[in-house]
Amino acid sequence: MRTLAAVLLALGFPALAAAQDGTARAAAAITPRDIAARIGVIADDSMRGRETPSPELDKVAAYIAGEFHRLGLAPGGDASTFIQRYAIERTQLDTAGSTIAVRGGPTIKFGADAVTRRGGYAPAGVTGPTVLVSGIAATPDEAARLDVAGKVVIAVVPTNAAGQPAAAARTLLAGLARGAPVALLVATSAPDETWTEMVRLELGTRMDVPWGEGDGPPTVLVRDRALAPVLRRGGINIAAVRRAAAPVVRALPGLALTVTVKPRVLEARRAPNVVALLEGSDPVLRHEYVVLSAHMDHVGSAGSGDCPAQGADSICNGADDDASGTIAVVEAAEAFAQLSPRPRRSLIFLTVSGEERGLWGSDYFASHPPVPIGQIVADLNMDMVGRNWKDTIVVIGKEHSDLGGTLARVSAQHPELHMAAIDDIWPAEGFYFRSDHYNFARRGVPILFFFNGTHADYHRPGDEVAKIDAEKESRIVRLVFYLGLELANAAQKPKWNPASYRRIVQNSEGRM
Repeated sequence: MRTLAAVLLALGFPALAAAQDGTARAAAAITPRDIAARIGVIADDSMRGRETPSPELDKVAAYIAGEFHRLGLAPGGDASTFIQRYAIERTQLDTAGSTIAVRGGPTIKFGADAVTRRGGYAPAGVTGPTVLVSGIAATPDEAARLDVAGKVVIAVVPTNAAGQPAAAARTLLAGLARGAPVALLVATSAPDETWTEMVRLELGTRMDVPWGEGDGPPTVLVRDRALAPVLRRGGINIAAVRRAAAPVVRALPGLALTVTVKPRVLEARRAPNVVALLEGSDPVLRHEYVVLSAHMDHVGSAGSGDCPAQGADSICNGADDDASGTIAVVEAAEAFAQLSPRPRRSLIFLTVSGEERGLWGSDYFASHPPVPIGQIVADLNMDMVGRNWKDTIVVIGKEHSDLGGTLARVSAQHPELHMAAIDDIWPAEGFYFRSDHYNFARRGVPILFFFNGTHADYHRPGDEVAKIDAEKESRIVRLVFYLGLELANAAQKPKWNPASYRRIVQNSEGRM
């Protein structure tokens, strides 16, 4: 059977035939052998799990920068280098300077009756309208739509035997955190021994970013014994409210709270992103950019990061999460670098750090891009693309823009890849909000998220190089290459679905 290029040549379209041949040759540069070898470098035991920040993560960034340089790409980082760095601080809660003050009532003290759970700090103290939220949300989106923006939220949700928020309530709490209240106070009925252990863990040191929004507003666990008298002033009984099933938002106009969560800075550090650019060939469209992204960090090793040891194995290599996506970006970059002529639009190849800490690196990049964020027309993000099903990849976000239709068309044009791009099969997990593409989406950039799902080795030492299916990954990367090329050459840039734009971009107001 003759190739498409041969048919085009026979019909008198030599330029188009040559372009088809050039594209096929570029795609052929994406090989299982190269993928396996490159993943073997950055997910080796010597990289100690690539925790953010760490010397090993810096080594990985230097390796990727070296690959981008070798491919002839242009640097997009700081001071004409491939590396973009952002500040990190190691902090500890200042319990003496942190309080929850109730106007005309008691002051709730941290350590004794309150402890930070997640989110940023509020060192100057924040005050806002107080609302009570109770019940269980069915999905993260449902919780995020609750009207809590700019408010101090007291969440009274079902608890488990340890007195902490029950699994059924976590979706509600995650959605509330995305809704960016001024502060989120979560009632807990933890017994004394559980509370003492939580305080010991939560009052230890932590890493935070001192720029932008960081992890968002503070979330604080507050013991029932401290909140009960405060809520009684508004006629609220904690035990009764905790039994509510449907989500409820109730204003508490007579209750004024000021939440102060103050840090002590113990150490200042920096962490890397790696940024490379391939300039487009069109004099107009080259000022628009398609981003291919992945995160190069992981959870470290036992004793230093969030990695639990398994027997004698103490290193979480993160071969799938997300060395697979990181190397997918490098492999795609190698294919694009071979194209002649180049795509009409420019491309940015981005590997970020801090994803496991709270999407730090992508948040910093999207806040400090080398080109105006409005000129970035799409982000194709890859996180965990090296395991699970042989001929299937989940692509999250297809329903939110016409990128989904473009992917379907490109996929149909390449049946030789034997790769079905299916919809999100875990909508309740909220994966759309849990990887680096979200920092682009909430700023108005249409995205697609390529993801093969988690597995038993997720954030465990078992996520090793030997378990990567490099042949499968090579077909996924070729699909992303063809899709990226289609987007880079299209006359029109991708368009949001209006309802999705209102919900994801306008309702988020640029916040996490």
